[in-house]
Amino acid sequence: MEFEYSKKTKMYMEQLTDFMNKHVYPNEQAFRDQLDSQSDRWQVPPVMDELKAKARERALWNLFLPESGRGAGLTNLEYAPLCEIMGRSPIAPEVFNCSAPDTGNMEVLERYGTPEQKKQWLEPLLEGKIRSAFAMTEPKVASSDATNIESSIVRQGDQYVINGHKWWTSGIGDTRCKILIFMGKTDPKNPDRYKQQSMILVPRDTPGIKILRMLTVFGYDDAPHGHGEVLFEDVRVPASNMLLGEGRGFEIAQGRLGPGRIHHCMRQIGVAERALEYMCKRASERIAFGKRLAESDITLERIAQSRIEIDQARLLVLHAAYMMDTVGNKAARQAIAEIKVAVPNMTLAVVDRAMQVHGGGGVSQAFPLASWWSHSRTLRFADGPDEVHRRQIGRLELRKYS
Repeated sequence: MEFEYSKKTKMYMEQLTDFMNKHVYPNEQAFRDQLDSQSDRWQVPPVMDELKAKARERALWNLFLPESGRGAGLTNLEYAPLCEIMGRSPIAPEVFNCSAPDTGNMEVLERYGTPEQKKQWLEPLLEGKIRSAFAMTEPKVASSDATNIESSIVRQGDQYVINGHKWWTSGIGDTRCKILIFMGKTDPKNPDRYKQQSMILVPRDTPGIKILRMLTVFGYDDAPHGHGEVLFEDVRVPASNMLLGEGRGFEIAQGRLGPGRIHHCMRQIGVAERALEYMCKRASERIAFGKRLAESDITLERIAQSRIEIDQARLLVLHAAYMMDTVGNKAARQAIAEIKVAVPNMTLAVVDRAMQVHGGGGVSQAFPLASWWSHSRTLRFADGPDEVHRRQIGRLELRKYS
């Protein structure tokens, strides 16, 4: 594995860092203030469109697409450090049109969509004109085992009829959400449990889609993005909206989730790095019992341990990205599973230490640490819970000795 970043990556790292310092960090508070002052929290604060226009002018746009002439043409390894930089701010991924679930949905359309599907949905997503949602998880079954999905997709003539109860449908709250990718069963009796499911495109304005409620994460509503509990009742879409073909849902999911896990993990390293910065600055400024917190051995230990853990995690993620680029997602599945367990847990530990150094303010809105912690905690479920990934890692490890 080559540890030196490519010239292209270094160029983008420099440009992204400059843009973050000049435009993103100074506008984080403006974004929050505009959101809180609006009568409708699900409308996008005007500053976001201003920042997106500037990012697009600078050609810092759609950097995530590795296999397409539509993006920057970066490998997973080249994109990973850029994703880390964007992850340092909660508003940055969208500024550069590199936020979930749009990145995963765009990759699905790029890899598996028909020319017609790409023209109708991928192009406006790539232009940042619309946003999307992903409907997979269900409240009535243990979705850690995705074969449990009960939602149905039934062919009737030249249409599919969709029925199901979903939740954690991320992105559904955004008023710009125009398209969903929905996973359900087209062949529930197929003896191969991994060929029962399909994925299909569902326009947001299709009759029969009802948001039951927007879900909070530790009290945060994540507006204007949000996560919804959604009911699909006799939702009819054209048969041409099927992705790749009936029974190909798991195949698409694996193609979608591999890069998505890299993106999540690199963004989390950005969060951890920024939390460490907050910790160091607070420790250097705060006086307790007659001396700065930074002069306390326990604070020094917390800072040191955080640096060690962040650097370990970054190398683990870069290794997974390298494996994906060189041997493919399937062969890299153990490396991907390892980072999915290691990185969110590392970030939680670092943010927790930073909160402790900040005292009571650390768990309040005075600092962003509590919000970062809550979001990081969700990533121990997103794209598969820790237990599923540990199970896979253990099985793959045992195979080496059988």
